[in-house]
Amino acid sequence: MMMQRIDLTGGHPTTAELRRRLPRGRTDVTAVSETVAPIIAEIQERGAQAALDYGERFDGVRPQAVRVPREVMEAAVSALSPDVRAALTEAITRVRRVHADQVPAEHTTELGSGARVIERFAPIERVGLYVPGGRAVYPSSVMMNVIPAQEAGVESMVVASPPQADHGGWPHPTILAASALLGVEEVWAVGGAQAVALMAYGDEQAGLAPVDMITGPGNIFVTAAKRLVRGVVGTDVEAGPTEIAIVADESADPVYVAYDLISQAEHDPLAASVLITDSPALADAVEREVAQRYTVTANAERVAEALRGDQSGIVLVDSIDAALHAADAYAAEHLEIHTRQAEADAARIRHAGAIFVGPYSPVPLGDYAAGSNHVLPTSGTARFSPGLSTHTFLRPVNTIVYDRAALEQIAPAIITLADEERLPAHGEAIRARFDSKEE
Repeated sequence: MMMQRIDLTGGHPTTAELRRRLPRGRTDVTAVSETVAPIIAEIQERGAQAALDYGERFDGVRPQAVRVPREVMEAAVSALSPDVRAALTEAITRVRRVHADQVPAEHTTELGSGARVIERFAPIERVGLYVPGGRAVYPSSVMMNVIPAQEAGVESMVVASPPQADHGGWPHPTILAASALLGVEEVWAVGGAQAVALMAYGDEQAGLAPVDMITGPGNIFVTAAKRLVRGVVGTDVEAGPTEIAIVADESADPVYVAYDLISQAEHDPLAASVLITDSPALADAVEREVAQRYTVTANAERVAEALRGDQSGIVLVDSIDAALHAADAYAAEHLEIHTRQAEADAARIRHAGAIFVGPYSPVPLGDYAAGSNHVLPTSGTARFSPGLSTHTFLRPVNTIVYDRAALEQIAPAIITLADEERLPAHGEAIRARFDSKEE
C-alpha cells in the first residue's frame, strides 16, 4: 500500500501555497446541478408521488407510502439486539448531555436607564433531518441530527432516509429503531435529492408538511439539492467526502495512526486520509502498518482506493510548528493530534471541524459516543463553518425596550446618522415623538 508523499521540508510555504499543495478531495457540486434541478421541479409540482417514482428508479423499490407506519417503527425497536440497543442508549445519553449544555441563556444588556436590549433564542419550528443509506447504516447520524434539534426546542421534525429493497421498501430497521428510541414519530422512506425537495416543499394532499430547515450529510446529489433549495429553507453546511488529518511526531504510535487513517478511508473511495509529520521514520512505519492492516476490514478495496487516491497522502514538514500551520491551512473535518504535548498543540489550532487530542481520542470515538457531533464541515470549509450543534437550530432574536427618556437621550445621534445616509424620514420618526409634546 503506497500512499503519495508530499515533501514540504526546507521551506516556509504560505497558507495559500499549502492549500494548493496539500492533498484534497475534489467534488464539483455544480456538475450535477443540471441533473438535480428537474427532480426538484417535479417534486415541487407532483409531491409525494414524484418522490416515490424517483425512489423506485434510484433505489430499486417503491414503498407503500412515504411516511413509515408506527407499527413498522415499533417492530424495528423490538428487533434490536440487546447489545445494539444498549450501545445506542449510552451514546444517546452522552450526546444529549453535550448538546444540552450548548443551549445559550437569554441575556439582557442594559445601555442606560430605561434602555435595554434582550437577546433570546427561538428554535426553528420544523426541521428535516437527512440520514443517508447506501454503503453503510448510520443510526449515529440519526442521533447527531435529532438530539441537537430536540435540545434546541424544535417541536416538529421529520427524519428522511432512503427506502431499502431488502427491508420491504422502508429505511433500514436500525435507522427506524434509533428514530423511535429518540421519540421521533415522523420518518419518511425517501432518499437522495428527492428527499431534500420533498422536505422543502412538502405535499399538503399527502399530509406531508414542509420544513423550515434541512440538515444532515449525504452524497453529491443531496448536497446539490440542498444548495438549490437554500432560500426556500435553511440548510446546514455542505458535506463533501469525509476526511481526517493527523498531526504526529516521532512519539506517536504508528499502529494507532495507521488504523485511524484506515478507519476513515473505509467510508468512501473518495475519503481523504492525511498524515502530517516531521518524522520520516514515523511516516515509513505508518505506511508499513497500513499495508499490513488495511486488508483486515471487510471494506479493504474501498480503503485501498481511498488511500491511494490523490486526496490522501503523507505530508513531511520540518517541525511540529510547521505541521500545525499546515493543519490550519488544510482545515480538516476531523483533526487528530498525536504529539508529546498534544493538548497544548491542539489549543493552537484555529481551523478544524473537530479536534481529537492524544492517542485515546480517535475519530471513531467522535463518530459514535464522545458526546460531540459528527456532522462536520468538509473540504476546508471549517475555516468559516461550524459543525452541527444545538446552535444550528436556534435563531437569536433581539427585543428592544427603550422608554421616552432613553430614546430622547440617543435621538440626536440617530437624527445625525439618518441625515448622513440621506434618509430624513428616519430622523422625522424620532422628532415626531418629542416635537410639540408636553412634558
